[in-house]
Amino acid sequence: MRRKLAGGLVVAALVLFLSRAVWLGWIGGYLVQAQPPQKADIALVLAGDGRGNRIVTAAELVKQGFVPRVLVSGPDGNYGLHECDLEIPFAVKAGYPEAYFVHFENSARSTREEAVAAAGELRKLGVHRVLVVTSDYHTRRSARMYREAAPDLEITMVAAPDTHFSADGWWKNREGQKTALYEWMKTIASWVNL
Repeated sequence: MRRKLAGGLVVAALVLFLSRAVWLGWIGGYLVQAQPPQKADIALVLAGDGRGNRIVTAAELVKQGFVPRVLVSGPDGNYGLHECDLEIPFAVKAGYPEAYFVHFENSARSTREEAVAAAGELRKLGVHRVLVVTSDYHTRRSARMYREAAPDLEITMVAAPDTHFSADGWWKNREGQKTALYEWMKTIASWVNL
């Protein structure tokens, strides 16, 4: 009986190992829920990207004519600055006009808090359709929170690429592994309202 059990475990382990690209790809792919960009009133760049991928993606949306401007979320706390105070000069240095961007200083400490604050700001601006730009791995969780906070707005999630994470290869590098693990922890916590 023990031999059969051990043999079954070896076979199961072998099947898991040989099929790892499929199930690991699903684990990464579940996190990504983005749509192609479409015409909207504004793009909103979510905070939390220290590499500039989100703001550059949003600037390209203006350049391509999808939106007339970008609202840049900027929580406080970075050496006495708001994140938008760092992001906008980064985008300008990359060649995008400063006129593309609108500062949105806030004190959000989570995606949920940011969604509530941004929903209020978007309503003040008279926005009806918004392209929410965030990292690809962050699109599913943030989409749910933004749609809960602003059911009256038409929200399209636009994925900014991440240097280290790809849904079909995140397990191949340490930064991708950390990103997937951290995002899954946050996703599970959000399911139980933590």
